[in-house]
Amino acid sequence: MNDIKKNIKNAVNDNRNLIISFIKKIVRTPSLANDEASVQHIIHEKLKDLNLDSQIIPVVFSELEHHPAFNDDGFSPESRINVTAKWKGSGDSKSLILNGHVDVVPTGPENLWDDSPWSGKEIDGKIFGRGSCDMKAGLSSGLFAIAILKSLGFKPKGDIIFQSVVGEESGGCGTLANIVKGYRADAAIILEPTSLKLSPIQSGALTFRLIVHGKATHASMRWDGVSAVEKYAYLHHAIIDFEKQRHHSFNTKHYKSKDRVAPINIGTIQAGQWHSTVPESVIAEGRLGVFPDESNEDAKKSFEEYILKIAKNDPWLSKNLPEIEWFEGQFESGQTQLNDPLIEELGSIYKSVCNSKAIIEGVTYGSDLRLFTNHANIPSVLFGPGDVRLAHAANEYVTIEEIMISTEIVANMIVNWCGGSFE
Repeated sequence: MNDIKKNIKNAVNDNRNLIISFIKKIVRTPSLANDEASVQHIIHEKLKDLNLDSQIIPVVFSELEHHPAFNDDGFSPESRINVTAKWKGSGDSKSLILNGHVDVVPTGPENLWDDSPWSGKEIDGKIFGRGSCDMKAGLSSGLFAIAILKSLGFKPKGDIIFQSVVGEESGGCGTLANIVKGYRADAAIILEPTSLKLSPIQSGALTFRLIVHGKATHASMRWDGVSAVEKYAYLHHAIIDFEKQRHHSFNTKHYKSKDRVAPINIGTIQAGQWHSTVPESVIAEGRLGVFPDESNEDAKKSFEEYILKIAKNDPWLSKNLPEIEWFEGQFESGQTQLNDPLIEELGSIYKSVCNSKAIIEGVTYGSDLRLFTNHANIPSVLFGPGDVRLAHAANEYVTIEEIMISTEIVANMIVNWCGGSFE
């Protein structure tokens, strides 16, 4: 191990308690959508303590609404702020964005949690709480990678831009706002929970509403009506088959399972108005996965045409066609080529720190990666501590071991990618 890597490793270990304490502090600060300001101010103050040029930047929806990647996430735009800080480089070298979001999803029923969702408790080498895994630990690992390098006297050549954004969970308005304002770099690391895998490829996701019509009548004479529930059930089974058909023609080695790249899920179902009435309608809302290299429009078209084809095979549905609406989250897929210098450099650093080859794997969820790759032409990768299966779940947690490894890798990446010297 050379002296630089050794010094970084030692500094990460020396700052272990500070890193843990900071993560606990921001986990204990709730930051649900449209209520992120408190945690953003904590991060802003920490960045200023590091003598970085940290700016609080309002997210102005009117500046975004005509952008092709804009998603109206359904929340009030008032008081939503990004925090962006630049560590200015001294010379001509590659620049790097470190990006993460502070907004978290709702906790769900609190009785499913062993403790308060905002406890930030440390138990058996894990930090618990909503947002611990997704993704306040990852964001903190990027922040402390900068802090550690500053403490070691590092002077970068290329710029490092740290972005703490809002709105990722429901559309990406925060990162999009930064792109619209002109923030650019030669590469971006989005510090999402990937279990320290390198994820340069993400599937897309489109939110849809399927409306199925029936014919209402009194339940005692149900045969004179048409149950929208029964007609929806027919379509539901067809949707499951459609998912299988789509994956059958898709081939990739960059996902853990080629059969689960673009999943389709029905999340909510509303039917009828009264228990003794044959239901006249079903409204089902769900999520259609989008394959890498597949456009949103092509994915929508394939789904709409399939539903229409299946409906025409049913005597009732052929004359009372179901309706499909697309709303809220419309997330494109996105990817960075595996031979991009960003992926090669990060993979090399991972190997030097962990003594094993990095796993490179696509993810099936939407993220802000697509905004960087598709709308800013910035090579990007998801990389950070935490198991995404724990995100959005009760008793969410992240392991401290992964936080420390992530911080060490990101610090080394800054040194190698941006260049510079230690003074």
